[in-house]
Amino acid sequence: MSSLSVYPVSSPELPNKVLTHFEDIASTLAELGVRFDRWQAVTKIQPGASQEEIIGAYQVPIDTLMTELGYVNVDVVSQSSDHPQNAELRARLLEEHRCGEDVVRFFVAGRGLFSLHIGDYVYAVLCEKNDLISIPAGISHWFDMGEHPHFVAIRLFNNPEGGVANFTGEDIASRFALLED
Repeated sequence: MSSLSVYPVSSPELPNKVLTHFEDIASTLAELGVRFDRWQAVTKIQPGASQEEIIGAYQVPIDTLMTELGYVNVDVVSQSSDHPQNAELRARLLEEHRCGEDVVRFFVAGRGLFSLHIGDYVYAVLCEKNDLISIPAGISHWFDMGEHPHFVAIRLFNNPEGGVANFTGEDIASRFALLED
């Protein structure tokens, strides 16, 4: 189940708000400029589907978002627990960073935890299958795929080369809860 946990930066062990209803999550994030939405595939996606098949199953909402917000590139990323570099990739993604463009992810399968550091709060957004999150450029965040990752996600980008992470050098991410497998 998707959720949003809101933590004061000064109290990373205890959230002061936990939301699990889609509308509550979406409206709370919208106040911060973050988009949270749900998409449904127009066709059934088989395990092992190609990037083209996955994108094709969501072509209408992808095209709408690309036209609406000017995204120019779309791809599919997949991570499984048997990837030999999971630990290194997870460690890198768990470092707080900002991107010069929007971070847009749609979870076709699996789940992941985006933590957004905005002002004096951290907003931990657990995204699961059918969830779309769009984090505006410049918002500090980190991502946890879990110790045993499993997800397939569609990514949209503002530029053809994809996104570039600018690390803040802060250790804030290490003080907050990780994604439990």
